Amino acid sequence: MTRLFLIAGEPSGDRLGAALIRGLRTLEPGIELHGVGGPEMIAEGFVSLFPMETLSVMGLAEVLPRLPDLFRRRDAAAAAIAELRPDALVTIDSPDFCLRVAGKARAARPGLATIHYVAPSVWAWRAGRAARMARVVDHVLALLPFEPPFMKAAGMSCDFVGHPVVAERQASADECAAFRGRAGGEVALVLPGSRRGEVTRLAPVFGAALERLPRDTRVVVPTVPHLAESVRDLIRRWPGDPMLVTEPSEKRAAFGAARAALAASGTVSLELAASRTPMVIAYDMNWISRQIVSRLLKVDTVTLVNLIAGRTVVPEFLGPACRPGPIGEAFARLLSAPSEREAQTAALDGAMAALGRGGEAPGLRAARSVMAHLRK
Repeated sequence: MTRLFLIAGEPSGDRLGAALIRGLRTLEPGIELHGVGGPEMIAEGFVSLFPMETLSVMGLAEVLPRLPDLFRRRDAAAAAIAELRPDALVTIDSPDFCLRVAGKARAARPGLATIHYVAPSVWAWRAGRAARMARVVDHVLALLPFEPPFMKAAGMSCDFVGHPVVAERQASADECAAFRGRAGGEVALVLPGSRRGEVTRLAPVFGAALERLPRDTRVVVPTVPHLAESVRDLIRRWPGDPMLVTEPSEKRAAFGAARAALAASGTVSLELAASRTPMVIAYDMNWISRQIVSRLLKVDTVTLVNLIAGRTVVPEFLGPACRPGPIGEAFARLLSAPSEREAQTAALDGAMAALGRGGEAPGLRAARSVMAHLRK
C-alpha cells in the first residue's frame, strides 16, 4: 500500500490538495495519507497533524512574531515524516514553509521522494527559485503548460497536470438570466482586487474609468465578505449604481452574466476566462514596489491568458499606464463592440483548452503524475 505525506499551507493549496486526494483514492482506494491540510482536505477524510491555519501568515510584519511557532510546526512535520517513513512527501504551494520541511526531511532521509505541486513562476521573475527548489524536490506538478521546460532545466522532472480553474462549476444560462434581471441592466463587472491595500489603491482609478460606460450599464462588484464594508465605502460614488456581491453563487452568476469585466491583475483573469467573460486588466503598486518589480520582471505581460496565447489578447494597463482615461476607453469599447468581445472570447476558450478543459480533471492528472513518479 502506498503511503504519502501531504502538506498544504494556505486555502489555495488546500483546494489543490483536496482534488489530489480524490484523484489518489480513485487510482488506489486504500492509499494511506498523512500530513497537514485545511478544511477542504479534511472534508475528504484527511486528518491534519495540526491546523493548517497556523501556517497562513503573509507579510514580514506578520511573520516575524510567528517565527518561533512556524519553526516548531516545521520541526513537527519533519519529525512526523521521519516516523511514518512515507513513500513520498508531496508539498502543495506555500514554498516558504513547505520547502523548509522538505529540506529537513531529506536531510534525515536522503532517499525520500519529494514532489511539489505548483511550479514557481520563474518564467516571470526570480529565476533562481527553480534551482533552489531542485536541491530538495525531485518532481514538480505544474499548473501552466509552458512551465515544465523551466523546471527540467533546473534539474527536476515535471508534468503539466492542468489548472484547477477548468474544473470549477460555471453558472447555468438560467442563473445568468436571473442575475441580469436582478441587476436591471447590462452587467459590467469591476474587480479592484482581493486584498485591502490593492482595493484601496485601485478603487479610485477604476471608479474614474467608469465615467465612460454606456448609460444602460449596471456595475457589479464581487468581493470577499471581510472586505465588503470597506469596498462599499470606496465605490459609493461610482457611476453605474454599483451593486456589491459577496455570496459564492451570486458571484458565479455575475461572472457568467457580465458583458465584460475590468479587473485587477491576478488569478481572477483565469476565473473570468473560465466564464467566457471578456476583460480589461489594470494594476499598480506603490512606487518602491513598482521600481523593484519592473527591474525583476522578465515578461511584457502579466495576464496569464496573454502568456498562454503568446500574444496580447486582453488589454492590459500596468504601472504608469494604470490611468483612468486609457482604461475607461478600452473598457467602454469592449462593452459596446460585439466584434471585440467575440474575438477575445475565442481566445479565452483557447486558453481554457490549453489549461486542460475537456480532459481529465486536474486532480486526477496530478494523482497519475505522483504515482508514475513513484513507479520510476
